[in-house]
Amino acid sequence: MSTEKISANEIKAKNRQNIYHYIRERGSVSKQEIVVDMQLSLPTVTSNLDYLKKQGLIDTSGKIRNTGGRSATAFSYIKDARMAIGVDITANHITAVAVNLSGDIASMERRRIPFNLEDDAYLREIGKVVEWVKTEAEIADENLLGVGISVQGLVSDDGEYIEYGKALDFTKRRREEIAAYVPYRNRLIHDSYAAGYRETWTERNFQNAFYISLSNSVGGSVIIDDAIYEGNTHKGGEIGHMEAVSEGGGLCYCGRRGCFDTVCRAGKLAGYTDGSLEEFFRVLEQGDETAKKLWDEYLEHLARAIHNIRMLFDGMVILGGYVGAHMGKYLDDICRRVDEKNPFGDRAQDYLVECRYKVEASAAGAALFYIDEFLDLSC
Repeated sequence: MSTEKISANEIKAKNRQNIYHYIRERGSVSKQEIVVDMQLSLPTVTSNLDYLKKQGLIDTSGKIRNTGGRSATAFSYIKDARMAIGVDITANHITAVAVNLSGDIASMERRRIPFNLEDDAYLREIGKVVEWVKTEAEIADENLLGVGISVQGLVSDDGEYIEYGKALDFTKRRREEIAAYVPYRNRLIHDSYAAGYRETWTERNFQNAFYISLSNSVGGSVIIDDAIYEGNTHKGGEIGHMEAVSEGGGLCYCGRRGCFDTVCRAGKLAGYTDGSLEEFFRVLEQGDETAKKLWDEYLEHLARAIHNIRMLFDGMVILGGYVGAHMGKYLDDICRRVDEKNPFGDRAQDYLVECRYKVEASAAGAALFYIDEFLDLSC
């Protein structure tokens, strides 16, 4: 039995955090509601509300109307009081978003530019995109929590370097190189983890889920009890390198053949239409026979992966990434294929969903790591 005592300062900080979260969850409340619902003394509530107001975290300009007597002051949550910026770096684009304390995107910028860490102009462009969204969202320096940088690779625990980055050939490259022109607190974050976190951060009812990122490379993230499960060596969710073709499979960027990445990356479809995924789905809808054959093969591999994931984790499965963003009208077909493989009778339509966030998921997810850090420490 622990005999460790909680100090007065710790109790004070916890009360302040609880009061802030109470207001955040409800949007606008009176002082009396806080006193009654949280069973705290009036002086404790008053002093903490004064502190939160001085920090610019709550607003007191509104009123709560009473049926009789004077209207009470409304203590309201300010969702734009602090913000974080997320950047997603891919082979051909830099995407940046500013995210507020509610997870809403306040500004976004996406620029087409080939990945090249050897080019100083490219590194400067990362800094320029960050400054652009910061200016558009009107974020003061003191209110910027940090910049999360989403990358296509496994990242060290401290977010300081790329442990494995063969997709863009930048293994062992360090944060200070990539963020050379980002003059704010920053860290690197694995893109699949960031995208999966974005989806489940908003949809809290998921709790347990597996996010499949179907983009230029295939990745995934495991969410257990609303938290990312990285595994012992940061490889949790790396379904891109599951064996999908036992013999004679295509060559993966990892050097092996037959990986799931080789059969379900976006290029398997976009390669037919000169690199345009949108054009592929357009000709598919028009009944192009080659497109239909490619799509049928793609869905068979995807259905097998979804089935295996369901058997392993028994949670929600989210289809994301470039291809996942187009999945809406094809979900019934995918569900049918998955159900044919399931021995237990549960229906894919009850656990398989398309992603809500089509373009900015990894960038926004990278920002949310700083939002959560602030909310966990709260003030």
